Amino acid sequence: MVQWVYEASHKSGVGEQVVVATPDQEIVDACKTFGAEAILTRHDHETGTDRIAEVAEKVKADVYVNVQGDEPLIQPDSIRICAEPLLNDSSIAMGSVYCECPEDEYDNPAVVKVVTDAKDFALYFSRYAIPFARNPRVIPVKKHIGLYAYRGDALKGFAGWKMSALEKAESLEQLRFMDNGIRIFMAPGAGTELAVDTPEQAQQVREILEARIAVQMSRSAH
Repeated sequence: MVQWVYEASHKSGVGEQVVVATPDQEIVDACKTFGAEAILTRHDHETGTDRIAEVAEKVKADVYVNVQGDEPLIQPDSIRICAEPLLNDSSIAMGSVYCECPEDEYDNPAVVKVVTDAKDFALYFSRYAIPFARNPRVIPVKKHIGLYAYRGDALKGFAGWKMSALEKAESLEQLRFMDNGIRIFMAPGAGTELAVDTPEQAQQVREILEARIAVQMSRSAH
């Protein structure tokens, strides 16, 4: 699974270095088998962003992109779309990605939603279907895709800030940035078919990937 995420990150064409950050030696060892660079981090990080902040102390860059390891079906284009606003505009400190949320996921708290302002910056993230449909919906619900791009200063700040009240309430670390004045630019991208949070989902992803490989092999044979 980690290899698929690593390869998608390379295919995105963003930056010159792809690093796997993990607290588990087992994953570091697995990365060696497919030639990936891996950094062993502390075990006590409360969020993935805290882990990236630790890596940023060792790997110097202008922009860091966080691609989560439980997204083996992530599209390389979505990774590129996440990073490009920061690469093209020095005033943007942080970016992420959204797609239209399917109606059958509106009430799923595992699917994070986002509302944005007129300039495509996030106003709020929630596990509820926001904005609330007090009147008939005139805009689609936006589903947050778990990709983040940050400047080094924003990452450094995050590591020094206490967990915010909104972050605790929603269990969404991006709200810590917003609580401390960091605006998050949201770009439209392609959603993933499935993230892996359970063994059953891992098997579903395995079947999807095997089907893709079979199609590719069939095309190459012809």
